[in-house]
Amino acid sequence: MTREYRLAVKHITKSFKKEKILEDVNLDFSGGHIYGIVGKNGTGKSVLFKMICGFIHADEGEIEVNGKKIGKDIDFPESMGAIIEAPGFLPYQSGIKNLEYLAGIRKIATHDTIIKTMEMVGLDPFSKKRVGKYSLGMKQRLAIAQAIMENPMIIILDEPMNGLDEDGVVEMRRIFNNLKERGKLLILASHNKEDISILCDEVYEIKKGAVYLSNS
Repeated sequence: MTREYRLAVKHITKSFKKEKILEDVNLDFSGGHIYGIVGKNGTGKSVLFKMICGFIHADEGEIEVNGKKIGKDIDFPESMGAIIEAPGFLPYQSGIKNLEYLAGIRKIATHDTIIKTMEMVGLDPFSKKRVGKYSLGMKQRLAIAQAIMENPMIIILDEPMNGLDEDGVVEMRRIFNNLKERGKLLILASHNKEDISILCDEVYEIKKGAVYLSNS
């Protein structure tokens, strides 16, 4: 049986050019749950996500994944997929070629896994269409496929429903709930209150650098 993943954010503080973005943030996440992070643009949601991913480091405090400190014991969480801001794909290549290039970095996702993942998110893996010709919704589906194709235990999703039509939103909610049921730890940010209320077990709001458990 897969052990439960735990992610702890402990007394994190981060500033840019003397402007404090996050101050003394404490969060405790565990597998089998979906957590929501809400707040206005510029409040620090993406900064928090980047610190969890190990892309940037805190000025104070630490982030632990199963007891291992990011930036000290490990550079990045060992089993993680993410969408943060606009994903960068090669516009002149097909969807499957893009995923194959990315899969080649860690060599976890096989060709068959990539095909199955693309079909799961509603994309045709055999289409020759270049990603540069994709609609916004198709690019978002490809980004979600990229985030989950390696079967990660931690999944960070920044505005995952961006550009999706109503049917696409319903499909992704089903996929995310299925991942939760399989013991994955999902953290998502969304401006859509309905997504947050339907999907999330706990919701946290970032306001003036602090993080509060939301009652909404």
